[in-house]
Amino acid sequence: QVQLQESGPDLVKPSQMLSLTCTVSGGSITTSFYAWTWFRQPPGKGLEWMGSIGYDGSLHYSPYFRSRTSISRDHAKNAVNLQMNNLKPEDTAIYYCAASGRLRSFRGDDMDYWGKGTLVTVAL
Repeated sequence: QVQLQESGPDLVKPSQMLSLTCTVSGGSITTSFYAWTWFRQPPGKGLEWMGSIGYDGSLHYSPYFRSRTSISRDHAKNAVNLQMNNLKPEDTAIYYCAASGRLRSFRGDDMDYWGKGTLVTVAL
């Protein structure tokens, strides 16, 4: 069974860059037939799809996040990274890593596995 674990800073200052890592166990980021996906959920708001990277390296981004977000793979660590620059207080959210067998899906309901999420606060 695939397990996902998000890690990264709890607090980021405005205008700085956020770097999060999703460490994958129980599967390979390159051979397991999944799209490794990032979502976030701001306080009091719904789940937002940010983007994904497929087992084949194919990338898909939400238009809302495309200009300041990058998703990549770390083969040595069997992990997927999320970087987002120019953070703002409204980027405060719980960030989730998920895996879906539907490679182009952006729906939370299509995810097969979820990490527990990590809360990132953007503040001075």
